[in-house]
Amino acid sequence: MEHVEIEVRARSIDLAIEAAMQELGIDDPDRLEVKVIQEPTKGFLGIGAQDGVFRIKPRPARKERRRRRGSKKGRGNGQEQKDRQNRQQARAESGKNGGGRSRNDRKDGDRGRSEEPKKAEKKENKVADDRPVLSIEEQARIAKEFLEGLVEAYGLEGTVTTRVEDDVIVADVSGEQTEALVGVRGSVRAAIHEITRTVLQRHGQDAARLRLDIAGYAERRRQALTIYAEQLIEQLMEEGGEIVLEPMSPADRKVIHDVAAKHPGVTSYSEGEPPRRYVVLSRIEDDTATGEEE
Repeated sequence: MEHVEIEVRARSIDLAIEAAMQELGIDDPDRLEVKVIQEPTKGFLGIGAQDGVFRIKPRPARKERRRRRGSKKGRGNGQEQKDRQNRQQARAESGKNGGGRSRNDRKDGDRGRSEEPKKAEKKENKVADDRPVLSIEEQARIAKEFLEGLVEAYGLEGTVTTRVEDDVIVADVSGEQTEALVGVRGSVRAAIHEITRTVLQRHGQDAARLRLDIAGYAERRRQALTIYAEQLIEQLMEEGGEIVLEPMSPADRKVIHDVAAKHPGVTSYSEGEPPRRYVVLSRIEDDTATGEEE
């Protein structure tokens, strides 16, 4: 996972980071390294606007960063500071191109306001969260009970199992009759996944990530997409250019990105707005690849 790198085209660096978090299955933006390839531009009155291009990958594990610090002092902290400066610079440029105000502009414009109203606003906007903090095991139990009740409400025969893997709740609904809960291209399964996540969020704070499979659909879909992506990449290497795939869910796009990451001569990035976001596979030309290595 640490070696996966994707290209994202978006109107701002914040949108690019949000899209990359979905693609890579990461819930903390600080775990991402961002490289700005092309600054986004707003154009004039919306004419000539262009999305920015960002190359994003997960940060190395903490242990690896510590080893690098030990071998070369300050290297890990310097990289984090460089990434932070890149994000700040991209946000500042986006604000200039779009006619918005930068952080300094906002500060100058607000000098005339007194500090007391600001403090009052903060107090008014602060709402206490009375939801309890649940362990991931307790959240897994809640997810299992909800899914069991859902299967029963549909009048189907099926078994629900849950387990915890790397701080992720893995839920599996099995049984021949549970195929009815999959839907066309997994549309019903995706809806049930979102509902189950909402249930966890209502029961407690800091809901854990959830991975849901019904009637073995997710695994079958992953295998089929892997074969499909390999065929497209083989075609791409022979003919060059780019291949635009159909709109896919974040989970399906991640499968395509993972397959593309295994091929040195291919890069992948996502375009479009949800729910019609899609993956573009592109062949890396020799001169481009050489430039990146330097």
